[in-house]
Amino acid sequence: MATRIKNKNLSKSSSAWMKEHIDDHYVKQAQKDGYRARAAYKLLEINDKTKLISKGMTVVDLGSAPGSWSQVAGKMVGDSGILIASDILPMDNLENVTFIQGDFREAEIFDSIMAEVGDQQVDVVLSDMAPNTSGNSVVDQPRMMDLCELAVDFALATLPEGGALIMKVFEGAGAQELRKQMQSQFSKVRSIKPDASRARSKEIFWIAIK
Repeated sequence: MATRIKNKNLSKSSSAWMKEHIDDHYVKQAQKDGYRARAAYKLLEINDKTKLISKGMTVVDLGSAPGSWSQVAGKMVGDSGILIASDILPMDNLENVTFIQGDFREAEIFDSIMAEVGDQQVDVVLSDMAPNTSGNSVVDQPRMMDLCELAVDFALATLPEGGALIMKVFEGAGAQELRKQMQSQFSKVRSIKPDASRARSKEIFWIAIK
C-alpha cells in the first residue's frame, strides 16, 4: 500500500512538472526559435545586460551539452570568433562551434581546448554546469559547488586580466564562501537572475571579471 501511495505522489509530481514544462513560455519560444533548450534565453539576457560577448571573441563553454549556450555564444562571436564547447556527454554539431568531448580536468582535454584557442586569448568562460539533481539539497548542493569551483579554477588558469567568467550557481551551503574567495581572485563579481530562470529555482548566475 505504501509503495502505491509513493508512486502515485511521484506520478502527480511528474505530471505537474510536465505540465509546467509544456506550458512554459521559454520552452515554447525555444522550440519556435530553434534553440536546443530554454537556457538559451538566460545567456541572451545576461549578455544583453553585460555586453561581455561580442564578434571576434574567443569563448569556452564548459559543460556545454545539449548546446543552447553554445548556440547563442556561437552566433555572438560569429565567423571571426572562436567558440570551443566541451562536455563529458556527446553534443550534436553547431555552426561556429568546435566541440571537444571529455573531462576538461584531464590534461589531454584541457590541452585540446587550449590548442583550439591557439594564439588567441580566452575572453569569456561560460559554465551552465549542474549536477544531475536528486532533490536532496544535502547531496545536490555540494556537487554543484564542486562544479563551480572547477569552473573558477579553469577561468583563473585561462583568462587574462579583464576576461570574464559567466557561471551558474545554486544558492545555498558553500555559495557565499566561494563568492568571498572569488572576490579576492577577481576584480568584480556580480549576480544576475534572468527572467528565464524559474522563480522557485535556486539558480543564479555570477559574472566575475578577472
